[in-house]
Amino acid sequence: MDFTPQIKDKLDKLQEKYEAMGQDMASYLDGLLYADFLTYWDYIHLDTLLSLQSPKTPFPDEEIFIMYHQITELYFKLSLHECKQLATHENLTAGFFTQRVKRINAYFNALTTSFEVMVSGMEKEQFLKFRMSLLPASGFQSGQYRMIEIYATDFNQLVDKSQRDLLKDASIDEKFEHIYWKFGATELSSGKQTLTLKQFIKKYAEQFLSLAKSNEHTNFSALYLKLKEKGEDVTQLAEELRKLDLYVNVEWPLSHYKSAVRYLERDPVDIAATGGTNWQKYLPPRFQKRIFYPFLWTQEQMDEWGKGWVLSVLKTL
Repeated sequence: MDFTPQIKDKLDKLQEKYEAMGQDMASYLDGLLYADFLTYWDYIHLDTLLSLQSPKTPFPDEEIFIMYHQITELYFKLSLHECKQLATHENLTAGFFTQRVKRINAYFNALTTSFEVMVSGMEKEQFLKFRMSLLPASGFQSGQYRMIEIYATDFNQLVDKSQRDLLKDASIDEKFEHIYWKFGATELSSGKQTLTLKQFIKKYAEQFLSLAKSNEHTNFSALYLKLKEKGEDVTQLAEELRKLDLYVNVEWPLSHYKSAVRYLERDPVDIAATGGTNWQKYLPPRFQKRIFYPFLWTQEQMDEWGKGWVLSVLKTL
């Protein structure tokens, strides 16, 4: 069988490629000849993926709980994939920035709209039983989520709101001591750090600090302001950043708040979260007032931050 000109051209290019690397093309062609065809299940390691659910109890709905959190972490990994591209891009443009933030927003849209799968997909009685086997683990301990926050904004915006103005000129190490989430994992009675928080800090503190320092001038806020100063049209980028602000700081915590109200709120005494986090004050956006891009919002919008969303969700419970 004669080779077509297209095939001959590709073979010539392959020969050039392997010669440039000091490699024998014929050996690589042998490898191609003997290799089996790739399958879908091998490519995505499906058997391994489906074996990663290991419930700690016999309650069937625990498997739903595990799988949804695994899916969540995969979406976080997708978001971080985009964050890293933006932070390391040598010739960043508003167009590239906008498209990457759109991708992250799509991931968070999928997360917030799918949370109902878990909220409504578990029997309350099963959840309240199997959750006791998870102590002191908590979704609070998602390191990837904290990394997304660090990429997304100036580190000062992650400081507890009572300390932001006081620490605006402080070092990142000093600010880390007052990062907002540390105040969300305190023992309800004593105010001391929970074991959940201590474990989390031990595992991730060094990584968080390194990331914050390396992205001090390449976080999304800094990159946006640089592009604006250069005179680029950042109108669409600003719109996508506002969406990201709402997804991460309102919609996502509100989804958790809705779940906590459904499963953990009990009159007259609320049930504690597995990590001992004070979820009643930690989750509602209107209490945290965590805003990535204050320069993109009016004062009135910031004053009313999260209130409307909380009220609309509570009406549906």
